[in-house]
Amino acid sequence: MDTPLKGKVALVAGATRGTGRAVAVELGAAGATVYCTGRTTRERRSEMDRPETIEETAGLVDRAGGEGIAVQVDHLVPEEVKALVEQVDRERGRLDVLVNDVWGGDRFTAWHTPVWEHPLDDGLRLLRLAVDTHLITSRFALPLLIRSPGGLLVEVTDGTWEYNAGHYRLSCFYDLAKIAVNRLGFSQAHELRPYGCTAVSLTPGWLRSEAMLEAYGVTEENWRDATAQQPHFVISESPAFTGRAVVALAADPERERWSGRSLSSGRLAREYGFTDVDGTRPDAWRYIVEVQEAGRPADDTGYR
Repeated sequence: MDTPLKGKVALVAGATRGTGRAVAVELGAAGATVYCTGRTTRERRSEMDRPETIEETAGLVDRAGGEGIAVQVDHLVPEEVKALVEQVDRERGRLDVLVNDVWGGDRFTAWHTPVWEHPLDDGLRLLRLAVDTHLITSRFALPLLIRSPGGLLVEVTDGTWEYNAGHYRLSCFYDLAKIAVNRLGFSQAHELRPYGCTAVSLTPGWLRSEAMLEAYGVTEENWRDATAQQPHFVISESPAFTGRAVVALAADPERERWSGRSLSSGRLAREYGFTDVDGTRPDAWRYIVEVQEAGRPADDTGYR
């Protein structure tokens, strides 16, 4: 088994489901020890009110070949994040990869609603979940990451810097949240560079998360049936695709060349040669611009 990250320690903040879960599992498959954090446990659900739990994620990491450690953490509570990092330090004495994937703002987004009509409390809650959580986590985890050169910070967002800078993302609050995380990858790269550590922002494409599959009434096995409802879903990708992108970065001894940049799973697949679970390399952000937004018929030919 190829385990390029054997002996490495990773923290995936927001590993309960979706991209975070897949990143944790792929890191485990590469041999890493992965701390999987989130709010939903077997005993208590978060405000997301979904069934996935951090214990399930840790178990998937174990089955993939790594070591998964589930820790219930609300990343808006500094004391909980501080205690988490102290636990990692006490148990492992190092941190090699930090993935800031906390989100949870979908239920607070009023799509196609101008800022003056958007419920203010919901919009501010969205921003706290999307941005404050990342800053709080970095505040406590990066001192452990920078103890030795080579650490990697991945800020997970929705959309590349280029795309988000030129497109309105259907809600002022959502728009701000996602481009803010792009910027966090840039600004933290500047602060980490003197320590020989790397920071990037990374976006999946059109993600086949648990919630998305459920919304279309399909599974990962028959996801193409959803194209009958939304033809452009043909370009979608599994969460594992972004997980493999993180592994490729973490295993690259020259990853510092990417520091401060906004990256996508599709871009890194072309660079490193990994594929999605179906053996393809979907390039969603190029497809969205060149096919979907251009009004062309749905067809992923040349985009996989």
